Amino acid sequence: MALTAAATSDIVSTYQRAKGDTGSPEVQIALLSARISYLTEHMKANTHDFHTRFGLTKLVSQRRRLLSYLKRVSPKVYRELIAKLDLRGN
Repeated sequence: MALTAAATSDIVSTYQRAKGDTGSPEVQIALLSARISYLTEHMKANTHDFHTRFGLTKLVSQRRRLLSYLKRVSPKVYRELIAKLDLRGN
């Protein structure tokens, strides 16, 4: 199932720095990760959906840019976020 408003608000409340924070890199990366995992499952069932594949690669690139920014600005927060989201095979 797609990312609903309730799931989005749950992710935002989990990763936000302060009340009302929706734009911090942590929140954006968490939301992108949820969308990426949903689209990855979709691509397993629909291998010839090339429009979704293009969108998925764009989302992965955007998340990678945000992660590199976060790693450069705040390495401690980066490591915590990687562990919490279970990225990088750690």
